[in-house]
Amino acid sequence: MTSAVVFAYHNVGVRCLAVLLAQGVDVPFVVTHRESPREHIWFASVAELARQHDIRVLTPDNPNERELTQEVAAARPDFLFSFYYRRMLGLPLLESAGRGAFNMHGSLLPKYRGRVPVNWAIIHGETETGATLHAMTEKPDAGDIVDRMAVPILPDDTALEVFNKVTVAAEIVLHRSLPRLINGSACLVPQDPAQASYFGARSPQDGRIDWRKSAREIHNLVRAVAPPYPGAFTTLWNKPARILKTAVASDEAAGSPRAELYARGGRCYVRCAGGGVLRLIGVEIDGAPAAEPDLAARIGGAAVGLE
Repeated sequence: MTSAVVFAYHNVGVRCLAVLLAQGVDVPFVVTHRESPREHIWFASVAELARQHDIRVLTPDNPNERELTQEVAAARPDFLFSFYYRRMLGLPLLESAGRGAFNMHGSLLPKYRGRVPVNWAIIHGETETGATLHAMTEKPDAGDIVDRMAVPILPDDTALEVFNKVTVAAEIVLHRSLPRLINGSACLVPQDPAQASYFGARSPQDGRIDWRKSAREIHNLVRAVAPPYPGAFTTLWNKPARILKTAVASDEAAGSPRAELYARGGRCYVRCAGGGVLRLIGVEIDGAPAAEPDLAARIGGAAVGLE
């Protein structure tokens, strides 16, 4: 029987672990993360799925600690898999798998290596992304590609909507690739370094809106960090505000010296300094929802400058 040690987290981790189990792979234990009380947990639990199948669950702070490395080596797994696990795995762990170590990444490698690739792809206005299964090396997300699958990013898709598509793509990629990995017929393709791009982690503070940008750029930021992520934020009438949903009303409008918020026909718009007009559909002010008609009434006939 083929065996694999699995490092996994999040929805992709749950669905990919389910694929291994469905195809009869023996998983002696799963390594995942402890849930943090400081984090909004909106995704499924790898630990819960593992326990349902009587698989031992480990949650080390450092996966590369000597004790865990030795335990993985002692298990002598055929494969090691990483499915949205958040920490880098060192060479001793990667070399412990007799037939290779593989990672599922949420982009079409070699584009968008690194952290939170779905969010970055939306921020940059990409029209597609996907899931890529690749061999793991010491350099993150740089190993040879086993298989990948593209999914569309529609103009108003949020990060959650795209991430759900990527999760399905990851499940399909692993389901169709696993038999070839097991029987040795998988044909790995090297990545083209000239096409590679790398992006780092994001923090809630990166959601601050820069009104000097265009309507399209701001719209991309809003949907890239929309709930369940922390959301894009700004200041309205000297109070903190989150902009949760927008629509590009016009890409063609010329820019202005500064962005201006105005109302028309019970709707709220921003004439963006970088060009274009953005409609504000979902807004919170000081933690309270502000319905668009109410916000339009508050604006009245005088435009409000935005910094």
